[in-house]
Amino acid sequence: MSQTWVKVRRSWELYLLVLLPVLYLLVFKYVPMFGVLIAFKDFNAVDGILGSPWVGFKHFQNLFASPNFPLLIKNTLGISFYSLLAGFPIPILLALALNEIRTGFFKRAVQMVTYAPHFISTVVMVSILILMLSPHVGVVERFFSLFGWSNTNFMGEPGLFKSIYVWSGVWQEMGYASIIYIAALAGVDPALYEASRIDGASRFKKIVHIDLPSLVPISVILLILSLGNVMGVGFEKIYLMQNPLNQSTSEVISTYVYKVGLLGANFSFSSAVGLFNSVINLILLLLVNFVARKVSENSLW
Repeated sequence: MSQTWVKVRRSWELYLLVLLPVLYLLVFKYVPMFGVLIAFKDFNAVDGILGSPWVGFKHFQNLFASPNFPLLIKNTLGISFYSLLAGFPIPILLALALNEIRTGFFKRAVQMVTYAPHFISTVVMVSILILMLSPHVGVVERFFSLFGWSNTNFMGEPGLFKSIYVWSGVWQEMGYASIIYIAALAGVDPALYEASRIDGASRFKKIVHIDLPSLVPISVILLILSLGNVMGVGFEKIYLMQNPLNQSTSEVISTYVYKVGLLGANFSFSSAVGLFNSVINLILLLLVNFVARKVSENSLW
């Protein structure tokens, strides 16, 4: 009996536990990758994936030649990097602030208030935004009218779309995103805090020299993962917030794929756009991980 089989029999409960997640990955992640073939074919449902004729890089050429392509890339990257710059540091700051709170009740209350928005569905969140920002009847509009400012259709202003999308997302996710940083801070050796207290270090110096260095490894990992998904701007929220007035700044790759590929039944084209998206994300992930490994000791692999 091989050594490997002996190890499997000895820890069969662990292998059984991991079986379902592995099956999930195989069935829903790896098997569907066979469908990528239609990006290089003129897919016809009657002929099937294998029976449809090959067209090479025709759909990719159509994407790059499309007059909408520069706008899609600009909007997708603009929203992604705006979300990253605004949303990445705030959970860290929130975790540091919560770590300094000594009153148990107040700390739990702040955590509950900041975590709760994460569990609001996207549809409800967008409905709240529309009601609050709608002209004439919205809460924000009523507030501005107190200062004599004219009516503004916030959801119809192209220049305001990115800010509304990003900062509403930051408010909704900052509490939940801070959990992993709070967990990292909970693992800091108490002896370090005791030594800093003996040395007379202020709270600010304790944060700079103890808390922040303890958050660097997990922050680097999450930053790599975030940059590796920079082309994957979420579809649902943008699509729900989108209207003909703000479309010049709200049209991103995911919404374009839905409209042209799925509503227009151009499945080969939508697959080509999705494959292009995935390849760019993979390249960015590898590049950022390489840079992180060279600059620091923290990386995904």
